[in-house]
Amino acid sequence: MKKFILFFCLLFISCKEKIKNDIKTKNLNLKKAEICRDSGNIDSAYIYYTKAKEELIKQNDSLEAARAITNIAIIQCNKGDYYGSISSSIEAEKLLYEKQDSISKEIKSSNYNSIAISSKNLKNYNDAITYYKHAIANSSQKENTLTYYNNIGDTYLEQDKAILAKPFFEIALRTTDSIDYARALNNLAKAKFLESEAYNPVPELQKAWQIRIRQKDDQGVNSSLATFADYYIKKDKSKALFFTQEMYNIASQNKSPDDRLESLQKLVILDPINYSKIFEKYISLKDSIETERIKAKDKFAIIKFDVEKKNKENAEKETAILRLVAIVIGLFSLLILGVFWFRKRKKTLELKVKNTELRYSKKVHDVVANGIYQVMTKIENQENFDKEKALDELEFVYEKSRDISHDQLSAKEQNFNERLSQLIASFNNEKVKTYIAGNDSDLWNGFSKTTEEEIYQVIRELLVNMKKHSHAERVVLKFERKNNTVSIGYSDNGIGVAGNVIHKNGRNVVSRIQIIAGDVIFDTKTEKGLKVNIVIPVS
Repeated sequence: MKKFILFFCLLFISCKEKIKNDIKTKNLNLKKAEICRDSGNIDSAYIYYTKAKEELIKQNDSLEAARAITNIAIIQCNKGDYYGSISSSIEAEKLLYEKQDSISKEIKSSNYNSIAISSKNLKNYNDAITYYKHAIANSSQKENTLTYYNNIGDTYLEQDKAILAKPFFEIALRTTDSIDYARALNNLAKAKFLESEAYNPVPELQKAWQIRIRQKDDQGVNSSLATFADYYIKKDKSKALFFTQEMYNIASQNKSPDDRLESLQKLVILDPINYSKIFEKYISLKDSIETERIKAKDKFAIIKFDVEKKNKENAEKETAILRLVAIVIGLFSLLILGVFWFRKRKKTLELKVKNTELRYSKKVHDVVANGIYQVMTKIENQENFDKEKALDELEFVYEKSRDISHDQLSAKEQNFNERLSQLIASFNNEKVKTYIAGNDSDLWNGFSKTTEEEIYQVIRELLVNMKKHSHAERVVLKFERKNNTVSIGYSDNGIGVAGNVIHKNGRNVVSRIQIIAGDVIFDTKTEKGLKVNIVIPVS
């Protein structure tokens, strides 16, 4: 019997060691990702980085996990998934938050640069400049630092702030890399002629152009051609047309859709004879680029889901092996019963996890996402920005989000009718006027906190959708209590909402009202705008 137990103990230990060794071997996925990235096989690189991320997090290797996630963010940014990229970068930033070693700071620097590029492409220029400066603060590599200075200058240039851009380009010129030098020189010349029409940038532009040709920097060559076209567009349209056509030809050869789109945009202005044909090409290409970026975003989402699912399945298999060995050692006679018990417990746990995820997802949407959006709306609509008040409201959202992890939302709130009034008023601005009728404190007597919260989220959902979709100028909310019911009438004079939008965005409203045993009717048959009628029983 002792030999029997010893045999299974050794088997148990060897299985554990094999699993550990397999996990270490799988860390090669990070290396595979780098090889694929460097060879231009971006989709495969994304797959391996995603696999590596899951494995490294499981091993508590936060540094290398952050490296993998940062590369995922860079790939998403390059593919045009800017919001997804920023989300990934924030995930990496959390893993690196308290780390100050040199390797961590370099990863931070690259991660901040990625956030800045995505922010710039989303026209969030102030955020972009802030994160470029964070990238500089964490960088110890001179060439990378000078590239970030160039990026700051380019961000100012995109805002037509040539005077602010020039000092950053001048610093970027200190690079020893010829391609980076040509980029900074081209940008500095552009800033100078934008600042003064009398300035002649041609010698500098020619120098940068020739360097890029020698280095076979096709993207840089197209950048030079675009700058030449911008310079000559007011001085000599024939030269501007020549450089733009050259840019289009090279972009077509290199299959660079963004450069082709930029050149077509210029040709629409410079070639009026072929205006219709060029404009048709421009629209077709723009639609094609947007479609491809949506496909890329969906593809990455599917890859991420598949990898996470596979990792979860592998983890379950490893757990099953360990449990099986333990049962064989101690309870061999009850093996069959144990297997059935394990399978039943597994299903129960999966259902519980799923329900928990759905519950917390709903809370995060209600408390954090909509809460932050409401604060953003107030800031946008207020002429005199009250920093302290905004910070207080953000602190409130933070406290709410922290309470989610403890599964207890704070009950410290003001009167419900006042909360509703402040919510509705926060969407009031020069373009949109909101009106409230009947929202008295007595109206809400008898309602539970849960019901009040659902009603609050429903009204916020309607107002957020109004702001995003309907472009209304007038919004009216009327509250009325009859017998044991409260009716809420919502109406706006916007462009109306299509049925598919109601199906997509109205599901939250309908599900919330059903939870509190109410009824909701969307009326889209009015000549203009949207009407929603809600009836809720007093609990």
